[in-house]
Amino acid sequence: MQSWQLPEHIADILPSTARELESVREQLLGLFRVHGYELVHPPLMEYSHSLLTRIDTGLSLKTIRVVDQLSGRQLGIRADITPQVARIDAHLLSANNGINRLCYAGSVLHARPDGFLNTREPLQVGAELYGFADVAADVELIDLMLKSVAVAEFGDILLSLGHIGVFRALAKAADLSEQQAEQLLSLMQDKDANEVRAQVEEWKLDGMWAKAFSLLPTLYGSREVVAEARTKLPDLFAVGQALDELQAVCDAFPQQNIHIDLSELRVDNYHTGLLYAAYGSSCHDAIARGGRYDGLGVYFGRARPATGFSFDLRMFIGRLPHSPRMPMIAVDHKDVAAAHEVIEQLRAEGHCVVVDYGMDYNGNKNTTRRLVEQDGKWNIIDV
Repeated sequence: MQSWQLPEHIADILPSTARELESVREQLLGLFRVHGYELVHPPLMEYSHSLLTRIDTGLSLKTIRVVDQLSGRQLGIRADITPQVARIDAHLLSANNGINRLCYAGSVLHARPDGFLNTREPLQVGAELYGFADVAADVELIDLMLKSVAVAEFGDILLSLGHIGVFRALAKAADLSEQQAEQLLSLMQDKDANEVRAQVEEWKLDGMWAKAFSLLPTLYGSREVVAEARTKLPDLFAVGQALDELQAVCDAFPQQNIHIDLSELRVDNYHTGLLYAAYGSSCHDAIARGGRYDGLGVYFGRARPATGFSFDLRMFIGRLPHSPRMPMIAVDHKDVAAAHEVIEQLRAEGHCVVVDYGMDYNGNKNTTRRLVEQDGKWNIIDV
């Protein structure tokens, strides 16, 4: 194997692309900032139990572990930044009992890629809101998510909605064991209505619950699904509350193309309620995903209502406006000492000044402007 080869699903980002990504990262963090979200920088590595690998099987399988040579304890390289931000809210920002709006942008590392075309090193960008349980907070985050994906060209955007609360309310009412609920949830995620029906028949569930679980994979489509679900699903308070939240989101975005799927339950174990995702007509997968995860902070000593979204900024590659290279001013290396003060002043003003050693630099064969001495003064001339 060549010594320069990288592991599978790991790739370098070269100058022109890196310039575009950094530009959009700054733009997105600026967008978050004007909506009141403060930037945090969690560490790349923590003790593995702090990354919640013990409570989320999917997250645990993604997490790469190493032994800490200082303490001898097991470390984990983060596969998801959301649990880290929940820890920050619950522990480091515990003095604030009100709302914390936090955002982040950093690399995560996966032991395996999520899909054949996915990287193992996503650049995860996201925003989280802690301390407010009402659906209005979810509406705020969905609005911010849609504004975020709009900075790149993904075609027509579809807002996809689901609600894990419907399934969990039915599972509780049907008195399913934790193992049965996990098994049925897995079948739901595979969209296999026949398997769902066969499984609930095998368990000999009460007819009402068997019918409800069999219905879930069929309850998908446009906004009218909410009304349809009200007439077909059992009249449980938690189910009605979940449908009310879905309706509230639909009402908040009257012009947005919306798809609702009550069996769209592709979630991390820590999600507890409303689920949302943004899809583009030119993409094979979701651009951004989010949802409510109330109580996650209990693992760090403070249970808080929470909602948020994230996405891999690398998905934006090739879909961003071209970010041109900063125009350069060249100065002959023999003149650097004499022109030192002028060069530093130009750089302080934001100009790019490069030293010309008589060969190409960064792929540039020609620079159209040069710093030269004329009549005892340093001038920038076009060449």
